[in-house]
Amino acid sequence: MTRRISPAERLAAAAKNTTLDEIAARSHWDQHVVEQAIFHFAEACDEWSCNDLRELLPEMGHGFLGAAINALRTSRIIEHTGQMVCSTSAPTHGHRIAVWRLTSKGRVIATDRRKQARGAAA
Repeated sequence: MTRRISPAERLAAAAKNTTLDEIAARSHWDQHVVEQAIFHFAEACDEWSCNDLRELLPEMGHGFLGAAINALRTSRIIEHTGQMVCSTSAPTHGHRIAVWRLTSKGRVIATDRRKQARGAAA
């Protein structure tokens, strides 16, 4: 039986620092790609919500946001700030959504990814 790896392991194993533009250029979207996009965005922003990500992701990536955020949350890579904002997505009719940030574990992974990217570039 194959062992499933966690989002933390997938992110830590990534050999390069993928930009959102590179992710958006890919033709195949799945939860793992959206997780990488969320992680990359979280590195650049102290706090964020799905509103911020929806503006950056192609339409096909929107359906994976909830699952990807839940996976990163349960892996303790991101955490809820305790703040809520109104959703800007028309189908949600402005319901409240969470504001997120990287955890200390998420920051360690981000630091390791940057070091790996610099090492690969050298």
